[in-house]
Amino acid sequence: MMKNSSKPSINQMIEEKASQRGMTNFAESFMPKIFLVCAIISILTTVGIVLTLLFETFTFFSEVPFMEFITSPDWYPMFGDPDFGVRPLILGTLTIAGIAMCVAIPIGLASAIYLSEYASDKVRRIIKPILEVLAGIPTIVYGFFALTFITPILQAVIPGLSIYNALSPGLVMGVMIIPMVASLSEDAMSSVPNSMREGAFALGATRFEVAAKVVLPAALSGVIASFVLAISRAIGETMIVTVAGGANPTTDLDITSSMQTMTSYIVQVSLGDAGFGTTVYYSIYAVGMTLFIFTLIMNIIAHFISKRFREVY
Repeated sequence: MMKNSSKPSINQMIEEKASQRGMTNFAESFMPKIFLVCAIISILTTVGIVLTLLFETFTFFSEVPFMEFITSPDWYPMFGDPDFGVRPLILGTLTIAGIAMCVAIPIGLASAIYLSEYASDKVRRIIKPILEVLAGIPTIVYGFFALTFITPILQAVIPGLSIYNALSPGLVMGVMIIPMVASLSEDAMSSVPNSMREGAFALGATRFEVAAKVVLPAALSGVIASFVLAISRAIGETMIVTVAGGANPTTDLDITSSMQTMTSYIVQVSLGDAGFGTTVYYSIYAVGMTLFIFTLIMNIIAHFISKRFREVY
């Protein structure tokens, strides 16, 4: 009986296995170094950003008293007698972010509940990608959409509404961050075991009662974390408020008039309104550090909530 010449010999199989083992060992020893380099690069980038903000912020505070920066109610850095009170910028930022969250939280949470508890797998696979497309639209497009479409509609409803106002960019920003709230909340709800749902159904609960009284409380840590991260995203938004919000730093909380946020002020000065090395130039770093502190606090809160209230099943 003839032997099959195409069949590899035992020696060939051993050599091939040894060669594969050598490549595997090389990858096992080399890839961790690549991952370490990537981690170090990200850490060094973060450290570089923070140090740049710190050094330039210290330069600003060497010329402007810190107490004036945090207590003065006026922000007029380009006047002959400048005022550097950051309060109007903070109030403008929080006002527009608050409007955005009034839109994003209820709609995003309702979308998450529908996708998690009511939609079939086929509907979920269709709706969720479409919903997440909103997050991929450039923010400059949202800004001009707010200015040229939403604002005229609001002016027809609200007499005296300024062309630049806080309401229009706040509403559009809320639409922009709906996917963040919906996607993160839906992921948290989907992680709740089906046995909890089945137990509630077995006790006679309706589908809405299961969603509102069983699934939502069980996924509360993830849902709240999505809210906090969305607030952080709204606070750091730039182009929508720059295009549609105006540039009037004021402590007046009238949402029908123009306001200026921390990010829009940074854009204004970065366009060349102040010379390099001037106090106004260094003020953008002080404002940037303030914005960094706000977003850092939001992320710490989100991490704390996720860790403190997380349910393990």
